[in-house]
Amino acid sequence: MPLANGEPVALLDAIEAAASRLQGVRVHQMHALHDRRYLHGAFGDHLRHVSYFLSAVTRPAFHAGQCELVPNHFSEVPRLLRESTRCSLVLAAAAPVDRHGYFSLGTNCDYVAALIGHAPFFLEVNERMPRTFGGNQVHVSQVVGWTRADRPLLEVTPAEPGPAARRIAGMVAERIPDGATLQAGIGAVPNALLSALHGHRDLGVHTELLSDGFVELIESGAATGLRKRHAPGKAVTTFVLGTQRLYDFVHENPAVEFQPVNHVNDPAVIASEPRFVSVNATVEVDLLGQCASETVEGRYWSSSGGQADFARGAMASDGGRAFIVLPATARNGTVSRIRPTLTRGAVVTTSKNTVDHVVTEHGVAELQGRSIRQRATALIAIAAPEFRDELTAAARRMDYL
Repeated sequence: MPLANGEPVALLDAIEAAASRLQGVRVHQMHALHDRRYLHGAFGDHLRHVSYFLSAVTRPAFHAGQCELVPNHFSEVPRLLRESTRCSLVLAAAAPVDRHGYFSLGTNCDYVAALIGHAPFFLEVNERMPRTFGGNQVHVSQVVGWTRADRPLLEVTPAEPGPAARRIAGMVAERIPDGATLQAGIGAVPNALLSALHGHRDLGVHTELLSDGFVELIESGAATGLRKRHAPGKAVTTFVLGTQRLYDFVHENPAVEFQPVNHVNDPAVIASEPRFVSVNATVEVDLLGQCASETVEGRYWSSSGGQADFARGAMASDGGRAFIVLPATARNGTVSRIRPTLTRGAVVTTSKNTVDHVVTEHGVAELQGRSIRQRATALIAIAAPEFRDELTAAARRMDYL
């Protein structure tokens, strides 16, 4: 099933209702938004969930041992599904069929569109699903059946940036040239960054997630995409998640092109776009530059997503830059997010060799081509001032300084 609003809600309701008649059925999905009994192991081996990115509803289920989590880079999920599952049926929400006989997968393309032609599709046609264009079109001849629904899409309100997020965004924005192509995730810092770029010119959009902030950037005239090498003039994405305003914006909008994630997140595709800039958040960074972005206090919180995909691609782009952003502290300023070593149990999402710039509200640490001593010095300099002496002492004990 697709992630987020691509989930066919009524179909899953029916499958759960018939779970006792099933045996060994596995539902593979990233970032589920609807809480369900089967996520929490209610039907035993009859029906179980396999996650590729934890959400608020699957996180407690994973911690309780009631669902599985498969480590992955987002760009590789289509291959993983083809090679490691039976891939027997795709269930997906879709917009109504058009006069040419095509369904649109609407808010989604993600890993599911890469399975068109490789697996049969059964669709839930939602009257409120926006019709979008690109690689997410399924012809009526490629589906084994469909049902109808009429339900609103789930909305995610953009996070309101605070002072620290705005300072971080400002430092990133001043390092983005006109004509750059952007990828940004979701959250306070990306929202602040996109707002800070309205004075730029001819920015391009090539991002796994298209959020409300990109709509404002495009409508302001800052993001024309005219200098992009690939799909000039179009915003390229693999899924959208945000408010109804965003869903209305992408509906029948030929300037937004949806492509499968194995194309959008392919580091080689990203690298071939000049001046590519990626911006992604992390939870903590150690003095080597290793980023733990999917665990909190040593427990799994999400998964890798496309962070490493875009970091690798942006660094290989001609004139490209990759930014990892985070507030300097957590727990109301009592804990430094710049640490001598990562928290016990933390998982490295982006390796030290793939980290370009790290940004907190206290500055920018440039890590590429720097020695361990230089990296540690730069990262200590952007930590909160009250933790710098402690970090310096730890770095000396570890022979980094």
